[in-house]
Amino acid sequence: MEYLGLIAIFLTILFLFLGTGIWIALSLIGVATIGMVLFTSRPVGDAMATTLWSASSGWTLAALPLFIWMGEILFRTRLSENLFKGLQPWMQHLPGGLLHVNIAGSALFAAISGSSAATVATVGKMSIPELRRRKYPENMIIGTLAGAGTLGLLIPPSITLIIYGVTVNESIAKLFIAGIIPGIVLALMFMAFVMFWSWLKGGTSETADSTTTWPDRFRALFQLLPVISLIGAVMGAIYTGFATATEAAVLGVVGALIMSVAQKSLSWDSFKESLLGATRTSSMIAFILAGSAFLTLTMGFTGIPRALAGWIAELGLTPWQLIVMLTLFYVVLGCFLDGISSIVLTMAVVEPIVRQAGFDMIWFGVFLMIVVEIAQITPPIGFNLFVLQGMTGRDMDFIAKAAAPMFLIMLLAVLVLSVFPGLATWLPSQM
Repeated sequence: MEYLGLIAIFLTILFLFLGTGIWIALSLIGVATIGMVLFTSRPVGDAMATTLWSASSGWTLAALPLFIWMGEILFRTRLSENLFKGLQPWMQHLPGGLLHVNIAGSALFAAISGSSAATVATVGKMSIPELRRRKYPENMIIGTLAGAGTLGLLIPPSITLIIYGVTVNESIAKLFIAGIIPGIVLALMFMAFVMFWSWLKGGTSETADSTTTWPDRFRALFQLLPVISLIGAVMGAIYTGFATATEAAVLGVVGALIMSVAQKSLSWDSFKESLLGATRTSSMIAFILAGSAFLTLTMGFTGIPRALAGWIAELGLTPWQLIVMLTLFYVVLGCFLDGISSIVLTMAVVEPIVRQAGFDMIWFGVFLMIVVEIAQITPPIGFNLFVLQGMTGRDMDFIAKAAAPMFLIMLLAVLVLSVFPGLATWLPSQM
């Protein structure tokens, strides 16, 4: 099959570029340029200029830098400290004790950050010293942080969901809403594992004050009120139709600024750092998306996606077999690429296959987020593992082994989502 030869050429050139340290975006543009020159008769310059501009100037993409900026602002506040204080009285008496704060805190921060790395760094900065002081097992501290930190990709607003929505031209608002229930279910699965571990070990080494009263717990809720209010405002505006995802991102930025001013943690220096951090991250992602769009155009001209979709159709795979194959494909790919790169590099080929198989693209987006989450804790490239290595000083083998149970739980979550697709499709259908 001649198209397999073309794919081999594209992949060889791509990995050659990536292996020599060329930026991902420039590698994508380079592969697309070579492919268009060698295998099509289209004018390269005109196609590149038009595609790069259209991929970078879409109104939908405006939500990306805004949500990133919101996360950058909150990263520089005392949010993690307030999260820990607010959750501690509610979590410390559960089987597994304050390990649940890692999970619940990550879920809450994910709902206002959108970044997996920021979630791990922010929650871990507060919880790791405290849990070590209370003599919790190091492997459980790291494992729960590694797994729960990935919720930043699934629980809205998710930067990776925005990228997926832009790539396949699906509603960002519906994708955000679709991620809520699966994100909560995955967090509960992590918490169930911690409870099961605690039961196996006959309890934890929890030394917290056991005299916490209900008034203490309700007073602690005031620590969580700003976070819950911001989450409710952003997601409520989207779900009720009051605002689009982009408009809700503006609301989130304004809310984050108000919170940081109220906490007296916003200085001129931290404001500049948040703005520069958001600019760097947004520019990097937008550049990658532009390069991906140009590669998608080139592959479309060569006919590769259409031919591959036809080939997959001829195999007669059942939907279940296709899901298993795609899961394995992205798990293996996650050993070498981060989540965003996995999506932008593969959607040109995978999207027509998935559409032809009849899958709901909103559901597939949530499925893809869970599978890509696994890449965040899969050695040797799992980014969350590197963040935790820097924070804990542990070697990569120890961290990878600690994260292994969370890897299996996320595979189980893929199965649950496949058996019960309504977990992802019911809420968007109500909009």
